[in-house]
Amino acid sequence: MNNSHPNSTLTKATLLLASTLTVMAGATIAPSLPAMQDQFADVANAEFWVKLVLTLPALFIVIGSPIAGVIVDRLGRKPLLLAAAVLYGFAGGSGLILNSLFAILAGRALLGLAVAGVMVSATTLIADYYIGAARATFMGLQAAFMGLGGVLFLSAGGSLASANWRLPFLIYLLAWLLIPLIIFWIYEPNRSISNIPSIPDGEVISDTSIPVNLLILVFGTTVLSQIIFYLIPVQLPFYLRSLTNATPTESGMAIAFATLFSAFASLAYGKVKARLDFVSILPIMFGLMGIGYTIIGLVSSYALVLLGLGFAGMGLGLLMPNMTVWVSATVPDAVRGRALGGLSTSLFLGQFLSPIVSQPISAKFGLGLTYSLAGGFLLVLGVVLIAMKQQVMAFTASPSK
Repeated sequence: MNNSHPNSTLTKATLLLASTLTVMAGATIAPSLPAMQDQFADVANAEFWVKLVLTLPALFIVIGSPIAGVIVDRLGRKPLLLAAAVLYGFAGGSGLILNSLFAILAGRALLGLAVAGVMVSATTLIADYYIGAARATFMGLQAAFMGLGGVLFLSAGGSLASANWRLPFLIYLLAWLLIPLIIFWIYEPNRSISNIPSIPDGEVISDTSIPVNLLILVFGTTVLSQIIFYLIPVQLPFYLRSLTNATPTESGMAIAFATLFSAFASLAYGKVKARLDFVSILPIMFGLMGIGYTIIGLVSSYALVLLGLGFAGMGLGLLMPNMTVWVSATVPDAVRGRALGGLSTSLFLGQFLSPIVSQPISAKFGLGLTYSLAGGFLLVLGVVLIAMKQQVMAFTASPSK
């Protein structure tokens, strides 16, 4: 171990900055897609392949996260984070020089694997370094940094893309600036002895069992939440254009507005968790998202859509820190990386499935009704969770394998 310490400012900064790399995967180059399509207009089905440039990393994050979870448990947290940061800069920045659309797609696939490595290793390190209230607060801060990073990188990508479609790929090289910080300020935790203490409210179980039922609930909830949440980035620009004739800039600002409120809620997660147990936070999360989507589906003005986006963003802002802290506090040290890899898989699987699930519904019923139906479903789910809290707690606490 070196002289770094989890309470060191540079150690915390390294973990938070590494976490922002996970949101860069798609948003950074989104503004480049139209010009990229023009560049490769002679390629058959160019429109499809260029859109795949944006979504392919998510698929490979789904594939790579379970693998990263095994590596992080068997070979260590720091080695994976370091290797993933190196690959991230190489794969992400490759679009600067590659002249083949299919070579760029290969680079995006490698980027997805790198993101999986960064996300799983950074989150597992946070779970290793911090316990109890400190862990909840820091994971809320991590989610907030990821949200604010999304706003920042989307804005920077747009500015650079206006000059040249290749320039946003430069942003991925920022990962290499983290390499010295990872080397000197991240240390491999000692996992020979569990660092998870017993917590009075019974949220932590014995290190000899894997909470299968709890993981089923957490992973399933995460997939469902992301399928519904991604109605915003995937469908909102089309909805706003039909509703208020919004420009692409106004649509981008609306998505950023939801992300901003998500960050605010994530920052407050530590205080929320100090007052409520994990199960009690679920109906609050679904309730906020349900209110938001119902507003979005029923109103007809840009300003009121923003109001709905604020509520939806706050619900999402509670989702990831709650799920991450829940898994981290309950799963044994020996398999924590694999469990958090499963959570990462659930997150990006929901994002990948969202347009596949939502497109047939929106085509049949229209986007307004689709948002309203999603909002109503979430509100009902929140009420059901309130009514069945004891049953849910019993299910997640039942004997595991």
